[in-house]
Amino acid sequence: MTTPSRGPFDVWAPRPQRVRLLCGDNAGGSVLEMQRDEAGWWTPAEPLPGAVDHLYVDYGYLVDDDPDPRPDPRSRRQPGGVHGLSRRDRTTYEWGDAAWTGRQLAGSVIYELHIGTFTPAGTLDSAVERLDHLVDLGVDLVEMMPVNAFNGTHNWGYDGVGWFAVHEQYGGPDAYRRFVDACHAAGLGVVQDVVHNHLGPSGNYLSLFGPYLKDGRNTWGDLVNLDGEGSAEVRRYILDNVRMWFEDYHVDALRLDAVHALSDASDLHLLEEMAVETAALSAHLRRPLTLIAESDLNDTLLVRPREAGGYGLDAQWSDDFHHAVHVALSGETAGYYADFEPLEALAKVCEKGFFHDGTFSSFRDRDHGVPVDTEKMPTWRLVVANQNHDQIGNRARGDRLAEHLDDDQLACAALLTLAGPFTPMLFMGEEWAASTPFQFFTSHPEPELGKATAAGRITEFELMGWDPDEVPDPQDPETFRRSKLDWDEPSGGRHAVVLECYRRLGRLRRDLPQLTDPSFGSVSCTVEDRLFTMRRGDLLVVVNAGDTATATEVGEREVLFATPAGVDVRAGVLSVPAHAGTLLGPVTTFS
Repeated sequence: MTTPSRGPFDVWAPRPQRVRLLCGDNAGGSVLEMQRDEAGWWTPAEPLPGAVDHLYVDYGYLVDDDPDPRPDPRSRRQPGGVHGLSRRDRTTYEWGDAAWTGRQLAGSVIYELHIGTFTPAGTLDSAVERLDHLVDLGVDLVEMMPVNAFNGTHNWGYDGVGWFAVHEQYGGPDAYRRFVDACHAAGLGVVQDVVHNHLGPSGNYLSLFGPYLKDGRNTWGDLVNLDGEGSAEVRRYILDNVRMWFEDYHVDALRLDAVHALSDASDLHLLEEMAVETAALSAHLRRPLTLIAESDLNDTLLVRPREAGGYGLDAQWSDDFHHAVHVALSGETAGYYADFEPLEALAKVCEKGFFHDGTFSSFRDRDHGVPVDTEKMPTWRLVVANQNHDQIGNRARGDRLAEHLDDDQLACAALLTLAGPFTPMLFMGEEWAASTPFQFFTSHPEPELGKATAAGRITEFELMGWDPDEVPDPQDPETFRRSKLDWDEPSGGRHAVVLECYRRLGRLRRDLPQLTDPSFGSVSCTVEDRLFTMRRGDLLVVVNAGDTATATEVGEREVLFATPAGVDVRAGVLSVPAHAGTLLGPVTTFS
């Protein structure tokens, strides 16, 4: 089902008694009365002025007696910011990706980035200049943190209020098209992170128009109305947004932010409805279209096929893998890391998908998760990372693993992620042990909101036992600037050493089918003291998480990859230095 054909200025607004269309601006624009139909849609009641057909016409809506025009809820551009007038996106862009057939998630490597900090310029066009680096790394899919319109100049993106508009400072909609086109020309698919579970704190005018929100709150704000009065149009609003990214911007996948925060008691859950429409659109466009859910539920209901009673999404994040790897290599056990202290936690995650699969979570103080059906579910449906924007940025200082681990440990993190059974995701800069942090930053123009954000951040970390003096002010422009990658780093020092490890592992994933085998049955793990061993078919991943060298029998094998410290195999015995790791294969040649 799609929205009935409507005019470019039609707007769904069942709440107001009067809606007028302003074309131009308050000083010299035209104001047209609009008429409402039974479904709550308003249409211009008189012919549009000829100037309205101009490529760059700006417009807004005068709602009841409010003298200030409000932006279109479906605005494609907000050149003056989220409080300003909307602008039609009547692009003349000519796509060059007619031969693009898509990129499936199975077997792929994802690379997550934030457009504003990925390059010094912080734009979509400047990001294009770095695509060769991603290709050389072995990346298949580029995942962008949210790019929709938010108030201010820089932000993580999760404070967005213009779900259909591309943030102007990134380059706007045509720059987005150029980026996707360039990715496809380079053989890279595009994943767009989208937020449908809440709206940002500034510039959200949806409630003036209709019942977009309902009573109740999640972690970030008011609940979106997915199952109450008027929810059919709200759901259509979200589903049309999903279609926009696939149809108008040619993206290959969507990462659905925090789906556990979607409150929906409908017979057909919104996520399942998304899956149905996306599958139909994929069939029509004749290329894979993928939906990846961020969820902390540890429940594969999300990715179970609809035929088996699930929602039919393609994949979901598994934070348990991150936690197990982080604890194994760093030794940090505070907060939600506590349950992952035994090295056996990593073994369970790799064999079973989740650590908490109905077990007691001390952080939540309750049982959490459900078991994975490892006989039927392919491993690639779980997307994992040893670092991502949340796990770095939500630390008090936004410090990366590179600040705490040596080169061998960083290479072990890469080995476990890229040679493990799941879909690996890298976070920008981890591949060269970037020294720049990734901190939480905002640019709220409202002083009160900025102060409240900073205060809330400090309170949050006090509850977790962090030193509040270490928490950078999100509103300080330096917090944003510190988070930008330094592209001079990869060429030398430890950065070049770690980067070569990532590149080597990326090539091995392409060369060795065992590393993309989707069967849980191909994975088995053992733990002996601080030595972790994982079998991937006839390959062997070995990581020494301890502080002393160790040895283990492995039979006749050859070293396919070793962390910088190196390993030694003699007479079937593998010697592994402290913190080091290796990937071993069966001997194919003898000297």
